[in-house]
Amino acid sequence: MTSKAYLSLFYASVECLYRPEIRNKPVIVCGDIEARHGIVLAKNYPAKALGVKTGEAIWQAKQKCSGLVAVQADYSKYLRFSKLARKIYADYSDNIEAFGIDENWVDVSGTEKIFGTGPEIADVIRKRLRDELGLTGSVGVSWNKIFAKLGSDMKKPDATTVITQDNFRQTVWPLPVGDLLYVGRSTKRKLENRAIYTIGDLGKRDVNDLKLLLGIWGETLWYFANGFDSAPVRQAGEERLIKSVGNSTTTPRDLINNDDVKLIIYVLAESVAARLRKHGLKCKTVAISVRGNDLMSFERQGKVLGPTFLSGDIAKKAMELFIENYRWDNPIRSLGVRGSDLVTADSHLQLDLFDISNLNAEALAVTVDNLHKRFGHYSIQRCSMLLDRELTGFNPKEDHVIHPVSYFK
Repeated sequence: MTSKAYLSLFYASVECLYRPEIRNKPVIVCGDIEARHGIVLAKNYPAKALGVKTGEAIWQAKQKCSGLVAVQADYSKYLRFSKLARKIYADYSDNIEAFGIDENWVDVSGTEKIFGTGPEIADVIRKRLRDELGLTGSVGVSWNKIFAKLGSDMKKPDATTVITQDNFRQTVWPLPVGDLLYVGRSTKRKLENRAIYTIGDLGKRDVNDLKLLLGIWGETLWYFANGFDSAPVRQAGEERLIKSVGNSTTTPRDLINNDDVKLIIYVLAESVAARLRKHGLKCKTVAISVRGNDLMSFERQGKVLGPTFLSGDIAKKAMELFIENYRWDNPIRSLGVRGSDLVTADSHLQLDLFDISNLNAEALAVTVDNLHKRFGHYSIQRCSMLLDRELTGFNPKEDHVIHPVSYFK
């Protein structure tokens, strides 16, 4: 059997490493600790056991646990530990594919005579993570990437789970269908409406029925459920660790019209654009995520006219996507804006000979960045931010998400 391992580390584990006194307490990692609208970016296992969920508002998490410890996110730490962990993985294979900062696939096929079997290598890596980095990691080992990831989620925080071609029906098929990669809330609801509650229910259905229900996506999920995934693990360096940057917020009150949405989108777009400029990047695609107060959510994305790190361009496209796709059946509880399809800001691009407005706008944006750096986030803002300070009076810069490379890229 070819062996692909999926390894998961956690932001919360890193924070507990720096602060041993909170290790056994429920801990969340978040952006703006004081703000009601701040979101939970990660949580440790004591917090998870109390029902705390990634992505919910900090105030919601605190309602579930009065003794919850909130820690400010520090992505420089997480990137450092991510690189150290990847160095350990690289001792056993050069086929390493990142799926976000804290998760990786590693292909260890054909190394049995050197390092041992896949499960043996997984156990050695877990021990090295504990001994050398002070972190725990969960590992799934299987012959395909989908089941390897699934295995890493089955036993945490420090365990190796092996899923083979002989045991996957007993191991994987009884699990809820929502545990399968890319079965989100909306897809899960559609499947459950057809009495598909487990991964086994999905795998045993007629693939043509699933295609009628979900289109080509139904066929893809059927292949995943039956272990037919054959995607290779990409070698290190084929993709950047960070594929896109984005911000999201749970709003202090429900959004009830397009004007409310526009205010939030501009706040988020300003932060996304500033972070793109900081890292010398431009985006060619803008995506939005929308969640109503009924907790149903969706995402949409679209191309911009040209690579950009300007907040106006990002906000304009985000607003277009929203207007085209939302019908106001319910008020909105949270919004997200993301820039993806990244290129370096100094890439050779075709310029318009008769229009230099973008160059002037880029120079102005850099000047604003310098003012923010010297005098603080609130030293200079758009006038529209004064229209409703309850909605716009927050700094989302640290409440950000670093998005992994898509499985399908």
